[in-house]
Amino acid sequence: MVKPDLTQKHQVEQQQTMPNRAQSSSARPHYPPPVIPSPVAPPPIPQQAPPRPQAQSRPQAPAKKKTGGLNGWILGILALVVGSSLACLAVVAGMGLLYSGNAILPGVSAFGVDLGGKSASEATAALEQQWYDGVIVQDGEREWRVSAADLGIWLDAPATAAAAQDQGRAEGSFFQAILGHVDVAPVLNVDLIVTREGLEALAPQLETPPINAGVQLVNGQVQATPPQTGRQLDVEATLATLYQNASAVLADGIIELVMTDAYPTVTDSSSMVAQATQLLANPLTIQALDPVSNERFDWSLGPESWSQWLVAAPDASSPTGLALTLEPTGLGDYLAGRAASLPPDRYIEVNEGVQAVQEAVEANTTSAFLRVYHHERQHAIQAGETFSSIAYDYGIPYPWIQQANPGVGDALSVGQTITIPSPDVMLPLPIVYNKRIVVSISQQRMWAYENDQLKWEWVVSTGISSSPTAPGVFQIQSHETNAYAANWNLWMPYFMGVYRPVPTSDFMNGFHGFPTRGSSQLLWTNNLGTPVTYGCILVSNTNVEQLYPWAEDGVVVEIQR
Repeated sequence: MVKPDLTQKHQVEQQQTMPNRAQSSSARPHYPPPVIPSPVAPPPIPQQAPPRPQAQSRPQAPAKKKTGGLNGWILGILALVVGSSLACLAVVAGMGLLYSGNAILPGVSAFGVDLGGKSASEATAALEQQWYDGVIVQDGEREWRVSAADLGIWLDAPATAAAAQDQGRAEGSFFQAILGHVDVAPVLNVDLIVTREGLEALAPQLETPPINAGVQLVNGQVQATPPQTGRQLDVEATLATLYQNASAVLADGIIELVMTDAYPTVTDSSSMVAQATQLLANPLTIQALDPVSNERFDWSLGPESWSQWLVAAPDASSPTGLALTLEPTGLGDYLAGRAASLPPDRYIEVNEGVQAVQEAVEANTTSAFLRVYHHERQHAIQAGETFSSIAYDYGIPYPWIQQANPGVGDALSVGQTITIPSPDVMLPLPIVYNKRIVVSISQQRMWAYENDQLKWEWVVSTGISSSPTAPGVFQIQSHETNAYAANWNLWMPYFMGVYRPVPTSDFMNGFHGFPTRGSSQLLWTNNLGTPVTYGCILVSNTNVEQLYPWAEDGVVVEIQR
């Protein structure tokens, strides 16, 4: 193959396309040739610089100047476009790295924690650190902090972190996570059974009970007072809200409780004004009795003070269907304040005291009794002490002290500390406040009191040294017209149980008449006044027949040494 001559072809094409220079010279503009000066010797240096010579003018080429400026603009624009493109490419590349990586995208948070840039494990740790130990429950006006675990609520931090990691990687959500802010709902585990139990336990604290219409003393005159609507927790409605969307409800750690109105049952107390006038003519007197020491603490309130608690309550036995009682909150606050004045080893049960005072007012009296209780104590063992000697000193049978110290055993060491049960364990029944029996072991006598007045004084017999009667404060706990003691084959008439020597046994020591053994053999008829029993308190048949119906269950029995 012959290779074509490209040079000849190029020359031919030039001849065909370019005009003749001679022919076109008249059409082109004529410029004079430049003037080039002849070289001359340099002039001498003058004292003063001569005027600067003017530069010779040369023909200007405006078209060339314009062409250079346009090229600069074009180059600048091209540089800007190229730079922007490179920046965009860098951003796109960075987004690609973010999208393809495992880190949580910027702008993603959960539970108020910024998780952007964190790995799943780092996000899990941050969420667990932020997860509070409690949640706030609100009823619109008030709030309480409670344990989240007590309400059956746990944060699933790994699942929440995984949900945050998925944000922006679904179709159409990448730029929302990158350019905006996405708050991932926390993944929560809620055990609604535990939640129900927790809410039911909280309900009494959250409740504002309604107040029935009542009466009040105003400027010495009794007036009817209007009822007040209360508030109570709707457990079922609150549970339903959590069940529907627990994560959304708890996203900020707050549970909005569903509260409902609680309406009073008595809305008109005008019919009670006359009865209230009679009650409010007297102060309210409260006597707190310590059944162990027989001390009494007297508290009194004038009508102008306690009348504010007086309300009406439904009473089917009343002709009007209503009865006056005392509103529990104000009365309870008062009793709690008075209890602070008791000796530090003693206290009162406020709710029990409220009930006692309410029952007194409902019975149309302004005098009430309530019981003082005792705390358990600690005892440091001294040299020579035994369980029996300690029990004798504290007035509690020693098996009861042993039961309160299960890990101690029989051997006691000096300096060892043991627990002494409250003496109230020997007084399990409600107290009969106006009666008391006192027995003296050393004098072999007993005294019975009613309304602080001596009713009887009798000679008695207590237990022998090998089976002694325990000193202490006890109470009548049972009645049996003829009790049988199998250990000694004794029948005991008019038996009244007073205390159990052993807490786990049904056997009791108590009062009784002359016992019999066999068909009709009477024992100890000639031994009154000396210790002869196996721990009981022997009373003559004539006296025990009077004591039996008088000393009802709950009467305090104080057995002195």
